[in-house]
Amino acid sequence: MGAGDTADPMPPVVEVPEELTPEQRLLWERVDAFSRDPFERLAADLDRASAAGDGTTRRATIDAIAAAARDAGLFGLAQPVRFGGAGADAVSLCLARERIAATGLAARRFVFGPGPGLLAGVTGTLENRYLAPLMRGESRTAFAFTDAREQTTWAREAADGGWHLHGRKAYVTGGADADFFTIVARLESGGALAAVVDATAPGLTRSAPFSSMDGSHHVVLDLDGVRVGADALLGAPGEGLPRALAQIGDTRLAIAAEACGLMAFALGHLEARLRARAGAGVPLGDREGVRLRFADGRIDAFAARSMLYRTARLVDAGQNAINETIATKVFATEAAGRVIDMALQLEGGAALVQGHPLERLYREVRALRFTEGASDVLRLGLARGRLDLRKGRL
Repeated sequence: MGAGDTADPMPPVVEVPEELTPEQRLLWERVDAFSRDPFERLAADLDRASAAGDGTTRRATIDAIAAAARDAGLFGLAQPVRFGGAGADAVSLCLARERIAATGLAARRFVFGPGPGLLAGVTGTLENRYLAPLMRGESRTAFAFTDAREQTTWAREAADGGWHLHGRKAYVTGGADADFFTIVARLESGGALAAVVDATAPGLTRSAPFSSMDGSHHVVLDLDGVRVGADALLGAPGEGLPRALAQIGDTRLAIAAEACGLMAFALGHLEARLRARAGAGVPLGDREGVRLRFADGRIDAFAARSMLYRTARLVDAGQNAINETIATKVFATEAAGRVIDMALQLEGGAALVQGHPLERLYREVRALRFTEGASDVLRLGLARGRLDLRKGRL
């Protein structure tokens, strides 16, 4: 029987993860239902508004997506319970992000609200002035971590107990719309500090926004003696890097979950193409070479997904999972690149045309190998974690 002769229904886009608790299974069912409707419908409205250049309708549709996600209990999954969020565990966050990404829709970025990031656990002025408005959606922030190649960001202590920041931060994603930044700067005595800096702070210059191939937008920050008081520090001086790495670890797992969802979409899209009869009446999926490539893609997706949920469970168990998170992010994003490249190649030249879902995903997934750490930088970090610091299980 040929690939196009089967009457079997197409399998689901992405299978339910294994070993879920009853609460996690209910969440999966909610996310699955939401991803079909209203999300797909609203995402189509957003695409039409964007294509028409209708900024007003586009903004209203983005708000409608966020409102629908709130109604489904998804928008606040990563937000603290005290701000009305769910404070979800790592497995729950992964399954939600993976299932939404498996739609292949660009509007997925508007489903989940911001997490606290480096502001997790702050109290007093930092909570009232920055964290609470961020959780309510009244303000926006961006994480300034990556130093420009030619200039490192330094913090020098002031006589009054405050600090002055000097240097440049490159590739600050979302920085054009940020009301404040969380910035990590090196200390001359060693270590680093993390601090909150208002976008209007004297001495801070924000470049014009620029876009990358995946459609995201970034700015460069120049800091010329930007003053931060002791009350703007996130933790004690010297604790900046551990705080930043903890936050980045959560983000890396989120990126891996997205990559797994995108692989599921690409493989589902390709499977439908392979089952369909080609011009000669023979399904493309009947060709042995095509089947080998398709099998490679499914093997990559299975391995990446297995890593994703095992790592998430280690995180939920309170284990030191630094190396595992690195490994999962590297493997999942690189596997997604291979899978989507393979799917595009087998679908043919039509998949290169702007507007085709695989053309867009090809650009988006390529950027994931840089986000929150380029693959080779992370490989070196994993080796250092094991050889020098004896961290992680790998």
